Amino acid sequence: MSVPVAPGRLPLFGHALPMLRRRHEFTASLRARGDIVRIDLGTMRTYFVTNPRLVHELLVTKGSLVRKGALFDKFRPFFGNGLATSDGAFHRRQRRMVRPAFHGARIAGYADIMARAAADLTATWRPGQVRVVEEDAQALAVTVVGEALFSTELGRPVIDEVRRSIFTVLRHGMVRVLSPSFVEKLPLPGNREFDEAIGRIRAIVLDVVRGWREEGVDRGDLLSTLLLARDPETGEGMSDRQVHDEVLTLLVGGIETTALALAWTFHELARHPEVERRVHAEVDEVLGGRVPTSADVGKLVYLNRVVNEVLRLYPVWFLMRRTLAPVELGGVVLPEGAEVIFSPHALHHDPASFEDPHRFDPDRWTPERAARIPKGAFIPFGAGVRQCVGNVFAQTEIVITLATVAARWRLVPVPGKPVRVKFTSAAYPSGLLMTAVPRN
Repeated sequence: MSVPVAPGRLPLFGHALPMLRRRHEFTASLRARGDIVRIDLGTMRTYFVTNPRLVHELLVTKGSLVRKGALFDKFRPFFGNGLATSDGAFHRRQRRMVRPAFHGARIAGYADIMARAAADLTATWRPGQVRVVEEDAQALAVTVVGEALFSTELGRPVIDEVRRSIFTVLRHGMVRVLSPSFVEKLPLPGNREFDEAIGRIRAIVLDVVRGWREEGVDRGDLLSTLLLARDPETGEGMSDRQVHDEVLTLLVGGIETTALALAWTFHELARHPEVERRVHAEVDEVLGGRVPTSADVGKLVYLNRVVNEVLRLYPVWFLMRRTLAPVELGGVVLPEGAEVIFSPHALHHDPASFEDPHRFDPDRWTPERAARIPKGAFIPFGAGVRQCVGNVFAQTEIVITLATVAARWRLVPVPGKPVRVKFTSAAYPSGLLMTAVPRN
């Protein structure tokens, strides 16, 4: 049943678990029921926020009144207490210490890694060769994050293990988190694969952290920055375990988003030849045949619009917060301890915010049109105090990679092989087969 929205009263959707098989249709349907909808997920009562203005208020204006929710409580035993899962004063301390790793000078160095990795990948392509694009994108994302974290051969075992195990962790992780607690104790193949993969990564990362600590040398990589970081307020550094947790967070967060964005961008460029032609023309004009650098990212204006549109179309499904005190949103007071859900996917496809929201339209990101998009309607990296600390890194990597590839190659769909989509935390392409065609 549903009831009118009034202070203290909310439309009630009821038990939602049977609907989660059609997850995107389900979350999109909630906006018709009101700005905030009460949903029961099994025995958990939650409040689903559908209005972008209220999501912005929750994350930014009243961000100090909320913490990460139940979803992240389930992640913490597996991924540790890094920036993605920590809260409160500890999270603020860690953010102060991690942020310098993503300042401008560091990003410039990472951009060189990104361009080299993209060039090395495409050097293996042959004209007319069919590529499994999502696998190329995943391999590239692992290489970039791995080499940015570990700049020398000492980090090679970690990169090799991440390449072996990270997508097992990502594939089973969301299923693990959304399942009742007793399910993770069952002797299921997926549980065993996940436990073994996350165990291998955690062990080898901790070994490398300890080895790096003994040398105490700044190699200009992310790991050195974390090990040498000091809290500007207390002068304290991070323990080996905390550095391990932040490295694991950067590995998981820095690979999935980038790999998905790259794969879907190649897919959309192939589906929209005029967009592809404009990208090629801009890349040729800005780069003139040379390797892109971080200074070129801001000059590739149209390519950045393309990337924004891909991030809009293919974001994560949902995120959660928990109130630390009673929080008033839209005339409704959510009680202390309330679990609050919002869906970037639903927000990014809301016709009230985006005209013809399912259409791929990079020009919706021109300054004039983008200025009309409501706050909270576009949150590919979150917002407020919990916004992803590596958002500039990710955006730079995506643009540098696309520019490097577009300068030399086109990717053309294989006839009769439509891409399949698998949904976990986001929409994953599966079997995205494309033919590598050199540009003249």
